[in-house]
Amino acid sequence: MPWFAGVARSEIDWGPTVDPEKCVSCGICLNCGKKVFEWVDGKSVVTRRDDCVVGCMTCSNLCQGRAITFPPLEGLQKTYRDNHIWKHVKDALIESGEIPAGS
Repeated sequence: MPWFAGVARSEIDWGPTVDPEKCVSCGICLNCGKKVFEWVDGKSVVTRRDDCVVGCMTCSNLCQGRAITFPPLEGLQKTYRDNHIWKHVKDALIESGEIPAGS
């Protein structure tokens, strides 16, 4: 599935940032299925930013200290728009039969 329509993941500005001053050391972000975070000196640290699922903000939504932030969605949407990613994804879903043609 060409989720990024040929755009390298490293070129897509998406991933969390942790403010160590706000981090309350709850560890909920370590639940990330992509293992984006690691525990260092009693706090969460982003160690694999490009492994973050583009568009996911679950860790930020669940963070007790509101310490996790992401780049503005407008920048991500611009990348999708400029690279026609939505069209490529839809075409691939139609081709795979996951959605019917003409939808």
